[in-house]
Amino acid sequence: MIFLQDGEESRLIEQAGRGDKQAMQILLQTHYTFLVKYLVKITLQPYLAEDLAQETMLRCMEKIRLYNGKSRFSTWMMTIASRLFIDYTRKQKRERFLLEQEQAVRKLKWQAQQMEETGTEIWEALAALDEEHRVSVILKHYYGYAYEEIGEILGIPAGTVKSRVHNGVRALRKELEA
Repeated sequence: MIFLQDGEESRLIEQAGRGDKQAMQILLQTHYTFLVKYLVKITLQPYLAEDLAQETMLRCMEKIRLYNGKSRFSTWMMTIASRLFIDYTRKQKRERFLLEQEQAVRKLKWQAQQMEETGTEIWEALAALDEEHRVSVILKHYYGYAYEEIGEILGIPAGTVKSRVHNGVRALRKELEA
């Protein structure tokens, strides 16, 4: 681990901001261990911590000119790392949700086939819609709610509901005709 003298970090940051690769390398080496330890604590996964540390280092190199000196360099790096971790967890949740949704559609299709119902194409077409349009279409055409009621349920204006239902139905028709 490298220790920097008072003022040396500021000088290195200034040089790195001007494109000095060696100065940037020293800054990153100085803070790497600290950064990885922080990421291991928040991720609880050493391999993920290493990946995020590498991504953080890349972002630091790309954004060094944006560093304003209002906080310590290590704090700036931790902020970048924290945001990358938050983005990672959001992506994981989104991917889990999409996988669960896909599995639910498969289950519905299977149930419909077992009951010898028609309309599995409709389920597939509904699954192809994004969430906003699918929810609006189902509330309107399956449950029969008025646009104003759907707006209240979803917390959006009735005009937005009308637009989503219209666009959703149009997309369903297009999907079913294909």
